[in-house]
Amino acid sequence: MRRSDRELKDREQMIEVMKKCDVCRLALNDEGYPYILPLNFGMEEKEGQVILYFHGAAEGKKYELIEKDNRASFEMDCSHELATTYGKDGCSCTMKYESVVGRGRIELVSAQEKYDALRILMGHYHEEECAFNQAVMSHTTVFKLMVEQMSGKAR
Repeated sequence: MRRSDRELKDREQMIEVMKKCDVCRLALNDEGYPYILPLNFGMEEKEGQVILYFHGAAEGKKYELIEKDNRASFEMDCSHELATTYGKDGCSCTMKYESVVGRGRIELVSAQEKYDALRILMGHYHEEECAFNQAVMSHTTVFKLMVEQMSGKAR
């Protein structure tokens, strides 16, 4: 990382940033080009492993790409604020932010895990327990990214 003064070195700091974000961008391999998807997500730590959960329709391009190559990268950012400084030579602008990037491998969630995974997803967006219509489970695919590496940055 070029700007080590902005690096989040503590894993817990990165987790706190991830909890604040509302979109995770997932990059899949597509014949030499990244295929990027903005997705809603949920997150949990299990035995020291960070796991990101996603959901979607029962079929589509992302599943075709995952089947070919389950390696993926992710990016999420939040706390955006434009910081403008005015001086005699004009103004200078920069952006305040917090971000986490990383990579891992994607696995489809089994039917037995699906309910808990969807509860984790819902929990990311609702402070209190929020029941969901379980009828959607039959036509919803849930997958998880087992995070292998991540780094964070803040300004």
